[in-house]
Amino acid sequence: MVNFFTKFFSKLFRRDQKLKIGLYGHPNSGKTTLANTMSEDWLGKPLGLISNIPHETRTVYKQEKVSIKQDGYELDFDIIDTPGIATKVDYKNFLEFGLNENEAKERAKEATKGIIEAIKWLDDVTGVLLVMDATKDPLTQANITIIGNLEARKIPFVIVANKTDLPESSPDRIISVFPQHTVVPISALQGENTGELYMAMIRKFK
Repeated sequence: MVNFFTKFFSKLFRRDQKLKIGLYGHPNSGKTTLANTMSEDWLGKPLGLISNIPHETRTVYKQEKVSIKQDGYELDFDIIDTPGIATKVDYKNFLEFGLNENEAKERAKEATKGIIEAIKWLDDVTGVLLVMDATKDPLTQANITIIGNLEARKIPFVIVANKTDLPESSPDRIISVFPQHTVVPISALQGENTGELYMAMIRKFK
């Protein structure tokens, strides 16, 4: 009887809790592109800057009061676009993008702070879209660490297999590596299959 009431009331309070969906993943996996697409789809305006330079998002961007209406369902939430998660940040990686050494070192320092900030936000988000670049190997230490943290904290999440518009994309590889989790292939840049993603969000986070 105690367990029943505990579960009942925890669900009740969770339903009334403000839904905050964090976008997590590797640098340049397409998190901010997806955040912009979602924001433009439902609010008519973009959320943050995008760039080919890794760690372009070095602080958290937040868009409140996004409301998805899909196939008769509705989901109200805040978007939390977090900096890219990496297990190591080397300033030398930024030199090839035209930054000088001082700029590269400053970028690396900001990126490291951004990663710490993103991890801290796991205490506040109520759901996560884990964005993976479908052109790359998904079995990375960063992805495994993020998933392990989400499972330990019991935070529901959807894996987004992004960049399906690229010929080298292989979302099936992500599905095969993480068969126990919901995986939705999309192109955030082209807006392809976002309808399926929105329905997966409603099913997972409602």
